[in-house]
Amino acid sequence: MSYIIYAIPFFFLLIALELLAEYVRKTDYYRTNDAINSLTAGVLSRMFGILKALVPFTLYIMLYDNYALFSLGDSIWLGLLAFVLYDFCYYWNHRFGHETSILWAAHVVHHSSEEYNLTTALRQTSGSFLSWIFYLPLAFLGVDPLLLLSVGSLNLIYQFWVHTRHIGRLGWLEWVFVTPSNHRAHHAQNQIYIDRNYGGVFIIWDRLFGSFQDELDTEPPIYGIRKALHSWNPIYANTHVYQQLIKDSWRTKAWSDKFKVWFGKTGWRPADMERDYPLGRVDLTRFEKFDIPLSTLRKVYGLIQHGLTTFIGLVFLLNITQLAVVQQLLVIAWVVYASVAVGEILSLKLLGWWLEIVKYLFVFAAVMTQPVPMWLNLTLVAFALVSAMMWPSLRKEHAHHVKPEENEENIAITS
Repeated sequence: MSYIIYAIPFFFLLIALELLAEYVRKTDYYRTNDAINSLTAGVLSRMFGILKALVPFTLYIMLYDNYALFSLGDSIWLGLLAFVLYDFCYYWNHRFGHETSILWAAHVVHHSSEEYNLTTALRQTSGSFLSWIFYLPLAFLGVDPLLLLSVGSLNLIYQFWVHTRHIGRLGWLEWVFVTPSNHRAHHAQNQIYIDRNYGGVFIIWDRLFGSFQDELDTEPPIYGIRKALHSWNPIYANTHVYQQLIKDSWRTKAWSDKFKVWFGKTGWRPADMERDYPLGRVDLTRFEKFDIPLSTLRKVYGLIQHGLTTFIGLVFLLNITQLAVVQQLLVIAWVVYASVAVGEILSLKLLGWWLEIVKYLFVFAAVMTQPVPMWLNLTLVAFALVSAMMWPSLRKEHAHHVKPEENEENIAITS
C-alpha cells in the first residue's frame, strides 16, 4: 500500500515548524508565491498520478505474475532488501532524469523553485511518463506489487525532510544517507553541483558511481534551473521544457537530430537550432530570483485559494473509490483549473479574476447539484464567501500595477 496520503498531515506540520524556525532565526527561505507554486505542483502531481499509474502498474503485475525469478515472501528482512533495491533503481531513474532530455523535461519541475525549503519537496512533476520503466527489474526479482507501492512511498516520504536549509551537516550520516546538506548540493545550479547526488535515501550509490559532490562552504548553492520559469503557472512549469523540445525537433533539418533532441544529453541542441534560435546564457554572478511583489492581502488570498484546492484534492483522494470515472475526471479538471487560476492571481494578471469567477461558478454548481455531505457544502460556500469579500480590494491593485505582460520578454525558457 502507499503511505503518501497518510503522511500529508505530517508534511504540513513540518512545514509549520520550519516556518516557526524561519521566524525565530529571521531567515528568508520562504516566499508566499514560490511556496504556493510548489504546493500546487504537489497537488497536481497527486491528481495526475492516478491517471498515469494504471497501465504501468498493470504491466508490473503481469511481469511479476509470469516472469518473477524469485519469491521473496513478506518477512521484514526481505522488505528491507526491497527498500534498498528500490532506492538503487531510483538512483538510476533520477540520474537519467537529469542526463536525458525527455526525462529531464518531466523532472525539471522539482528543480524549478529558486528557494529551498520543505515546500520544495512537494514540487513534484505531473508529466513523468517513463520513470516506471526503471522499476520493472524489481518484478523479475520477485518484489510483490503491493510491497513495491509500500517501499516506493516510504522512499518518497524520506526525501521530504532533506529539503531544508535549517539542518547542517550530520557527521557520519553524510557518508551513507541522503542528508539536507548533500541534497542542497543536488538542487543547486552552480556548475560544480550540476548532475550530482542522485540518491533518494542512500548516498552510497553516488559515492560508488562517481556522482557525489559535497556541499562546499566556499560555493553556496544557488537554487533553481538554468532555464528559469519566470512564471507561477503550474502547467507551464510542467511543460516548458517539453515545449522547447517540440520546437527544436520540429524546426531542425536533420532527421537524426529530430530524434536526438529527445533522447540526447540534457541541454544538447542541434547546430542549426543554436545558430538560428539561440537561447540566452545565464550569468550566475548576477543571478536574481524571479519575483512579483505582492500585498499582504493578495498573499492571504493566494493561500486561501490554495487551501481550497488542497482541500478538494484530499477529499477526492480519500473518496476516489466511491466516484465514477467521469466524476473523477471532472474533479481532476477542476483542480488543474483552480491551480492555474491561483498562479495567474499571484502574477497580478487580470485573467486570474475571470478564472476565479468561473471557478466559483463550478463550485456553486457542484453544491446545488451533487449529493455531497452538508459539511462539504458548507465548507465550499465558506471559501466562496471569504474570497468574494476580498475581491473588491484586490481588484483595485490592478489599477496601480504595471502589467507583468509588459515585461515578459524573458518568459520563454532561457539557459
